[in-house]
Amino acid sequence: MPKRNPTVPKHIACVMDGNGRWAEQRGLARIEGHKMGEHSLFEAVEGAIELGVEWLTVYAFSTENWKRPPDEVKFLIGFNDDILLRRQDELNEMGVQIRFVGRNDWRVPKRLVNRMNEASALTKGNKKLKFTIAFNYGGRAEIADAVKSLMASGVSADKVNERMIARHLYDPDMPEVDLMIRTSGEFRTSNFLLWHLAYSEMWFTDTLWPDFTRAHMADAVADFQQRGRRYGGVTA
Repeated sequence: MPKRNPTVPKHIACVMDGNGRWAEQRGLARIEGHKMGEHSLFEAVEGAIELGVEWLTVYAFSTENWKRPPDEVKFLIGFNDDILLRRQDELNEMGVQIRFVGRNDWRVPKRLVNRMNEASALTKGNKKLKFTIAFNYGGRAEIADAVKSLMASGVSADKVNERMIARHLYDPDMPEVDLMIRTSGEFRTSNFLLWHLAYSEMWFTDTLWPDFTRAHMADAVADFQQRGRRYGGVTA
């Protein structure tokens, strides 16, 4: 296996923002923007593979998204279910390993949970790209759940450290994020991967998600390659 270029981010995370605004600008229902965002999602996946990225994590549905209009919430749940049904074989053929992070609580329909488990099982041996879908996910919720898990395991307070907390996150194997991409001109993390973003480089674009392409991802990586990462230290 060829060595990974150290200047290519190992883990890219995407906040896929602007679907609703894209639709509204065209006089369409908000759900039409989400539909168009599917193409951009696969542009991001294929772009990540072309660039040699090992991990790609996307923010598909947050714990706060339940506050959206009921029709939109219902569509988003069904849409994620539908994408997995239609595209999991394609992702499998591409060598993509599908993973999920988020709370598996009563609000997530059983059929979607089954679909997630099916997609994970189908692709678990793939190594081209680890593609993680954050669904019913919140960064604060993840940290709170990790602390609950630690307490339930009986660990005493004086033994708790960052490494132990990391082991109790939703996916202990997930590396820290090297580069976070957010579309639509917003400059927020929006409660996404708060633990993993501690030393992430961030790249923002005014492009709305349905217009995002692999060329935008290449631009983000090119910008990343020009940055000096000091992790609290100093450069020589």
